[in-house]
Amino acid sequence: MDFGASILAAIALVLIFEGLLPLISPTRWREMFTQLLQLQDGQIRFFGLAIVLLGFFLLIWLI
Repeated sequence: MDFGASILAAIALVLIFEGLLPLISPTRWREMFTQLLQLQDGQIRFFGLAIVLLGFFLLIWLI
């Protein structure tokens, strides 16, 4: 599998995982989204940074 195909596979997996919660429990997904809207910008940035770092270290570990 070349690099381009790997990137597309990774994007496909992200889309699958992102779609699972709204598919399985749309009411719970809506509640979580409403709670997310109430967070401050700094809190959202912190979670974004944590997710990016987690993904980066996971990628380094896999390579």
